Amino acid sequence: MSNGRIPEQVIDAVLKAHDIVEVVGRHVHLTKQGHYLKGLCPFHSEKTPSFTVTPEKQIYHCFGCGAGGNAIRFVSEVEGLSFGQALRKLADEAKLDIGLGPQQGQVETKEHADRAKLIEAHELAGKLYEYLLHNTEQGKEAKRYLHARGMTDKLIEAFGIGYAPSRWDTLTNLLDKKQFPLPLVEQGGLISAKQDGSGYVDKFRDRVMFPIRDWKGQIIAFGGRAMGDVQPKYLNSPESMLFHKSRTLYNLYAARPQIRKSQELVLFEGYMDVIRAWEAGVHNGVATMGTALTPEHTEAIRRLAERVVVAYDGDHAGQSAAYKSIPLLENAGCHVRIAMLPNGLDPDEYISAHGSERFVREVIETAVPSIKYKLFYYRKNYKLQEDGEKLRYIQQALRLIAGLASPIEREHYVRELCSEFHLTFESAMQNLNEIRLQAEKKDRSRDNKDNSWNNVMNDGRLRAQPPSMVPAYQNAERQLLAVMMLDRDISGYVERQLGDGFNMEAHAALAAYLYAYYAQGFEPNASTFIGMLQDDKLESLASSLTLIDNRSGINDAVIDDYIRQIKKYPLLQTLERKREEIKQAERLGDIPKALQLGSEIISLEKQLKSS
Repeated sequence: MSNGRIPEQVIDAVLKAHDIVEVVGRHVHLTKQGHYLKGLCPFHSEKTPSFTVTPEKQIYHCFGCGAGGNAIRFVSEVEGLSFGQALRKLADEAKLDIGLGPQQGQVETKEHADRAKLIEAHELAGKLYEYLLHNTEQGKEAKRYLHARGMTDKLIEAFGIGYAPSRWDTLTNLLDKKQFPLPLVEQGGLISAKQDGSGYVDKFRDRVMFPIRDWKGQIIAFGGRAMGDVQPKYLNSPESMLFHKSRTLYNLYAARPQIRKSQELVLFEGYMDVIRAWEAGVHNGVATMGTALTPEHTEAIRRLAERVVVAYDGDHAGQSAAYKSIPLLENAGCHVRIAMLPNGLDPDEYISAHGSERFVREVIETAVPSIKYKLFYYRKNYKLQEDGEKLRYIQQALRLIAGLASPIEREHYVRELCSEFHLTFESAMQNLNEIRLQAEKKDRSRDNKDNSWNNVMNDGRLRAQPPSMVPAYQNAERQLLAVMMLDRDISGYVERQLGDGFNMEAHAALAAYLYAYYAQGFEPNASTFIGMLQDDKLESLASSLTLIDNRSGINDAVIDDYIRQIKKYPLLQTLERKREEIKQAERLGDIPKALQLGSEIISLEKQLKSS
């Protein structure tokens, strides 16, 4: 069942070491209601509590957004960690030695040992750099530089900032003295091999040092800032087994609690911007460290936040990078706003010039929606004092506005456009509707209208469907799975009678996991079983099924009836299809085919009656 995943025994041990009420209670105020505890869901905005915790089953479920699972899944979701990271965190809290390497499901390996040694070396380097900054003559100039940049001693200490001296081998000698394997340390990016092969030298020299931390708060890399005209101005650690720039966000470890609480993240370009903004009260800021935003970055961001404010530099390069970030973030499901920094300033410079309060009030809080930013960004390419250029810009703007899903948003931006360029609202809307009509015609040729989740015109979101009764077979599958999670014998009976015959794909997958779970000798336990799924959607489904209370009305006859309902559904579908085919054959005058289909329909009807 594990397929290279975390072993079931490990998950079970971690879950038994924690009470879900205590784990959830760190983030949610819970009140007792009968057998449940209720509170406001931490995963979506709500005024009436729909988030429930069931101590007896050690699971949580939200009736509002469908989130659900066990204590490991809760920590994963609420803190933006992977399942494996959340499991390790809970294991560490319980002081459990779970015997996992850095990859899910692995035991101790040479790579794991190397990673641990490299982290130890980085932590030692961080302490050395901090000591040199605060306690040596060499560090005084670096400290003066930081003070001149507006940084207090308290802020310097909070971010662990240090100084790498100009000597070639200060860190190298310390690591050698402490018996660290220098070839391995070179792979980690802290030192470099001499060209003549005679030894090693420090990677960072005469630079202010910013430690870069992983999700646990461990130092995995450094960013070094030159204080003079030395190039490059910023030097980051190279890629290593610890550090992957395309996946790492500076300050995510410290900012994560505030990001989760506010559901908003502020995205900067560099260390100094994050640190100065932190002092200004922006405690949900992270940075991409001078590299372009990647899909890996946006995946990490979306696990934590619904809303993103992009606060890149105000110069041309920064604003171009902000524009390119919009589709990446929006495709990940984030609501995006762009902070507008005047006169080409970066956030650090703006705070120095205008102060923290104005930065928060006039830059962060007044960030504009992505559509408005795009309109600003496009207009720079047109000479609006010329009629021809002005008309081209208006057409470009209307095409952009036409792509908005909300009619209210479309009307709002069209009215703004009309007001600025003295257009009539009617003519602008007519033009916009023509653009939308042309787009719809193109979409019809390639879009799958039967599936709202695949609908380009629906902006990739699920459409609200009119309320309807759950089909009998679907209800039977849910009821059956709910009781199977409580009873090993019933699960075995269903496996023999039905096997993988569930009609809903997710139900069939859940049944397969249940069969495997019991086959490995586990007793019925919803929390343990859910933890072994290691799949968001299946965990949410399973947690919702645990809330079905059908034990009192369950007997052999009811179980058999559920199985019959499930088996009947494919026959009903086939029967309906045959009836459509016979109508088509009769319209075409294909009598032999119609007779053949009629015979098949009679046979199917007999099967249904006897089932």
